[in-house]
Amino acid sequence: MDIVRLIAAILLPPLGVFLQVGIGPQFWLNILLTLLGYIPGIIHAVWIILKR
Repeated sequence: MDIVRLIAAILLPPLGVFLQVGIGPQFWLNILLTLLGYIPGIIHAVWIILKR
């Protein structure tokens, strides 16, 4: 399942975070980071997925 989350995190970072933690502060932070720049959103999403 982590492979699916990582692929989702690369293609659409908020989706990867949503699949890992649901809708919460990390999800909204990832949306903000993705809007500010695609790469920071990816880095944050991968970090969240690998951390748990």
